[in-house]
Amino acid sequence: MEKAAFDARYDEYRKAVEAYLNGLFSDKPHWADLYESMRYSLLAGGKRIRPVLTLEFARLAGLDWHTAVPVACALELVHTYSLIHDDLPCMDDDDLRRGKPTNHKVYGETLAVLAGDALQPEAFRIILTAPGLAAEQRADCALILAKAAGADGMVAGQVIDTLHAPKTEEELGEVHHLKTGAMIAGACKLGVAAAGGNPALLAAAEEYGYQLGLAFQIRDDMLDVIGNADEFGKPIGSDKEEGKVTYVDLLGLEACDRKVLDCTEKAKAAVRALDADGFLAELADSLAERNK
Repeated sequence: MEKAAFDARYDEYRKAVEAYLNGLFSDKPHWADLYESMRYSLLAGGKRIRPVLTLEFARLAGLDWHTAVPVACALELVHTYSLIHDDLPCMDDDDLRRGKPTNHKVYGETLAVLAGDALQPEAFRIILTAPGLAAEQRADCALILAKAAGADGMVAGQVIDTLHAPKTEEELGEVHHLKTGAMIAGACKLGVAAAGGNPALLAAAEEYGYQLGLAFQIRDDMLDVIGNADEFGKPIGSDKEEGKVTYVDLLGLEACDRKVLDCTEKAKAAVRALDADGFLAELADSLAERNK
């Protein structure tokens, strides 16, 4: 796919996502400080990779992608909650996220925790009231998100990462499969499910998502060593400071680069039959080469 066409579609998806998110939690009740904290992180920018994937898979599965925007944004609420909580002193204790002070640095730990807590159920409310979707599609989407984010998905990965000190390639692979891969694969599957897609399409979406997620995380590990802090949006070398073992420690930069490319090729192969115009292939390639 030509880069100009890819950029145009990605930008169209991203603008639709930003517009929807910007309309959330804008009321001014007397607990508006909660809304302000939620919006601070929800509207802090980012590539919006996950909702873009949801919208593209919805399109490929035959749905008008605009109908899937609430579902795509629901997943972004869950992703945002996870970032707020990841940054807390009891977790990664980070001061910066996307080049801005982390939520707890601005609003305090109590409100940051509660903002994250609130974003979770609001995500499911959005899915379960999404217009234009049948009740069965809403239920399928809610179940996919619950599995991706729950005790056998993202949260399990966070537990292993923060409390079990993974040190081998196999252990790291499990962490990233659960923590990063589950949510990216979930984003892909949400698009298919919103469209009522068939099991074969769901399986292809899941494989693409998991391979993309592993490539994404290994690239993240590399950028924590070779990245530019201004581009990356957070300090370089934070993993080493925290004593975390990463793919770079185990494999070295060159082998990590090869593994990113291998996962990227596997992701592209999983959807080759349905990715007629090459949008998903271009997206995978762009993430493999990213600097932030």
